[in-house]
Amino acid sequence: MSTPLHRRTTAVKGSGVAVLKAEARLILREPASLFWVLAFPTILLCILGAIPSNREQEADLGGLRVVDLYVPVAILIAVLMAGLQALPPVLTGYRERGILRRMSSTPVRAGSLVGAQIALHGTAIAVSALLALAVGRIVFDVALPRQLFGYLVALALVTLAALGLGAAVSAVCRTTKITQAVGSAVFFPAMFASGVWLPVASMPDILQRVVTLTPLGAAARALDQAAAGQWPGWTHLGVTALWAVLLIAAARRWFRWE
Repeated sequence: MSTPLHRRTTAVKGSGVAVLKAEARLILREPASLFWVLAFPTILLCILGAIPSNREQEADLGGLRVVDLYVPVAILIAVLMAGLQALPPVLTGYRERGILRRMSSTPVRAGSLVGAQIALHGTAIAVSALLALAVGRIVFDVALPRQLFGYLVALALVTLAALGLGAAVSAVCRTTKITQAVGSAVFFPAMFASGVWLPVASMPDILQRVVTLTPLGAAARALDQAAAGQWPGWTHLGVTALWAVLLIAAARRWFRWE
């Protein structure tokens, strides 16, 4: 009796690794999607940094320059691109083309597929973050995060939150067109919350309090604090972590094979 059970467990575990490898090959075949996650945020940082006034210290920013604040913003843009523009159409497209229905008859579990997508897009975010930090340091003399561990914790939490949001969107949307529409509708408010148009640290107090209740706004403040050498506020980390847990749980709960 133990042999069939052992074989079944091994098959499920092996299927998860196989899904990860297969999804990695597929994502590498989509250079356009990778461009928006890997390259676009750093290109935007370079455009903003090329403006002379953005490289001047400002008293209102505590002696920082605008370009200093836009390095974490560029990282958050990569998070948003992966979570709301790249991930949801992939999962919804699989469902729409019947790929998920065929997978449902195999040992592959829903968590394996969603987990593989989160892992791969999370890796892309990490590479994009390293690129933004390197370009910011080398080209614009932006200081590296002084509280590196806190910076990494905040980045990991917001990555999970954004990818969980994207997975939840794909779980509730039946077609790719609906997924893209919903993703775009969420994308632009999330960009504002992350400080693309106005850094969160520069927002009025009331607006800043509202924005930091969102995962992107809370993460923006946490990254700013870590960059300055402080441990990110536990409130900001807690808000981001709570969103991550809720959104990933929602994605798993609402996931449908067809």
